[in-house]
Amino acid sequence: MRDFLRWALEMAQRLTRGLDWPLLVALCALMVIGLSVLDSAGGSGLVMAQGARFAVGLVAMWGISRMSILRIRAWTPMIYAISMLPLLAVFVLGTGKYGRQWLNLGLFYLQPAELLKVSLPMMVAWYLNRMPLPPRIPVVLVAGVIIGVPTALVMLQPDFGTGVLIAASGAFVLLLAGLPWWWVGVGVAGVAAAAPVAWFWLLMPYQKDRILMFLDPESDALGAGWNIIQSKIAIGSGGLTGKGWGLGSQSHLNFIPEQTTDFAFSVLSEEFGWIGVAVVLALYLFVIGRCLWIAVESRDGYSRLLAGATGLAFFVYILVNGGMISGLLPVVGVPMPLISYGGTSAVSLLAGFGLVMAVRAHRPVHGG
Repeated sequence: MRDFLRWALEMAQRLTRGLDWPLLVALCALMVIGLSVLDSAGGSGLVMAQGARFAVGLVAMWGISRMSILRIRAWTPMIYAISMLPLLAVFVLGTGKYGRQWLNLGLFYLQPAELLKVSLPMMVAWYLNRMPLPPRIPVVLVAGVIIGVPTALVMLQPDFGTGVLIAASGAFVLLLAGLPWWWVGVGVAGVAAAAPVAWFWLLMPYQKDRILMFLDPESDALGAGWNIIQSKIAIGSGGLTGKGWGLGSQSHLNFIPEQTTDFAFSVLSEEFGWIGVAVVLALYLFVIGRCLWIAVESRDGYSRLLAGATGLAFFVYILVNGGMISGLLPVVGVPMPLISYGGTSAVSLLAGFGLVMAVRAHRPVHGG
């Protein structure tokens, strides 16, 4: 019996080698909360489907965490190139409500843009790790091409929200590499200068409506402004402790649009109140802080840039969805991480945290 227990303990240690337990526990807590919100908003069928996706994501995270970060770094250009292929295929074979954002693979739908949330920061970190830091202008321009090409392809689908998140994940790698802040000012000025061109030539009518409704949702309260108004009502009605799980009137009477996807956090706010929101935000903050701590502890440039950018990009996902549902940002169709229903986003997100765990578990002695 002792031999069996010793063997079982050794096997458990081998199987869990590479996992960062504080990060894993926080992620699992967020997934449990997300499933409870989906159960209330959409029923047990969605819970089963999302639970299966979480299981796939956890397996991917476990497998990646066991890989050597040196091997991951060597494979990065190939991973980036492979992730670009479905992004190109979506223009020919894709489907979607407002364009071509999804590939129908029979058993499930794949959103190719989500893959770039993982592979793009990997590629930028791989490139910058080979260059003197802080990056000089030629290096920044090449990194800009690495970031800009997939971002442009995503926005042409069109999927403006995901395109912004992909660009942010790459930009954070540059910032962590020592990019001067005046470059950020130049970028913001460039975006502001290009805004009129985007408005007249690039944005779809529904995207323009979202911006106009962000500025004045009450101007079309029963139409385009409905989403934001109802979301804010749900958030405010939750109060301190919420109405209780499964008792949210805004969600169960179908006032909240997209209540299992983009506006799932509104359901959480209504049913669990300020306390529930504070708990979730504390978990999010812990995940971000853990990623940044792992980045600081890393011993090579690639690992440090990748782990840090993953944590900061995760922060942007939360910021954009939180701002969207509270009326502080335009509605851009970005899900709340691990709370909203979605397959590709959940799997890619957990795979990204698998990379962070690989950084933590397999820290090379020498950089380069």
